[in-house]
Amino acid sequence: MKSLKGKVAVVAGATRGAGRGIACALGEAGATVYCTGRSTREKRIPRRRGKSSAFELERRPETIEETAEMVSARGGTGVHARVDHTDEEQVKALFRRVKKEQGRLDVLVNDVWGGDELTEWGVPFWKLSTEKGLLMLRRAVFSHIITSRHAAPTLVERKRGLIVEITDGDGLNYRGTLFYDLVKVSVIRLAFDMAEELRRHKVAVVALTPGFLRSEAMLEHMGVTEENWREGAKKQPSFIESETPFLVGRAVAALAADPKVLKKSGKALSSWNLAREYGFTDVDGRAPRIDEWVQENMPGFLKQVRESERRFCEVGSVFSTPD
Repeated sequence: MKSLKGKVAVVAGATRGAGRGIACALGEAGATVYCTGRSTREKRIPRRRGKSSAFELERRPETIEETAEMVSARGGTGVHARVDHTDEEQVKALFRRVKKEQGRLDVLVNDVWGGDELTEWGVPFWKLSTEKGLLMLRRAVFSHIITSRHAAPTLVERKRGLIVEITDGDGLNYRGTLFYDLVKVSVIRLAFDMAEELRRHKVAVVALTPGFLRSEAMLEHMGVTEENWREGAKKQPSFIESETPFLVGRAVAALAADPKVLKKSGKALSSWNLAREYGFTDVDGRAPRIDEWVQENMPGFLKQVRESERRFCEVGSVFSTPD
């Protein structure tokens, strides 16, 4: 992995999961990483008595201080900052702090989510909670817009840099429920739109998806640990091609170190394809191939995805040419 020593990154939503993996991988490459989120050692919400969901993220034990320490342990400089990214004043203060302390910004990663407990799977859109849906959009789309808006001036000023929008999936297929799908496709479009405006300023913007992520919450949900994670494939076969959060982290680090990253600006990318392109592996030396597994084992699902995207692309526009 190429060195990012001297580079400064902000990972918004670095408390756990992909955000933590990304922060650690940037640290592994030598960067200074501001790890932001709402979960701190002082502000932790205790878990409820009895059985509680692994995906009640606000009640999980991970903290931004812990992430910052992990970044430093891997050779970078980890800095924790408690920020609610839906609060514009807090976001402004964050980037004022970064500029004052570092004088620069090279990478912004938007991984703020907070929607697991809000997602209503298997419910038609006319029965969904609009309150939950709008909160999800505020947490996972509006927060990204606010954060990018206040990071961009420093990147534009230096005429270089990278913004990464973390999403789920690199296509336009339906993702099972309206608000979840709207969030994940919206940040892909957000990356495209920002890329259009920032390209002339030499700032790259991409959307990036991990594969089947073995986050802390997912490991708990599957009833396994990182040591025996393969046992989870007995419950869900595709888990055999899962990846740790460090794989998508190394994807971000590779993009940040690529002098030609502007050529990828506006695109929706994946951890597994970037691993092939840049030649990095997961922390256990594996190179997960979730795309190949789906092709071989879920042809029906793949057909549905392609049909969904075909219908989307056939909607047409004012620029469509009649047959």
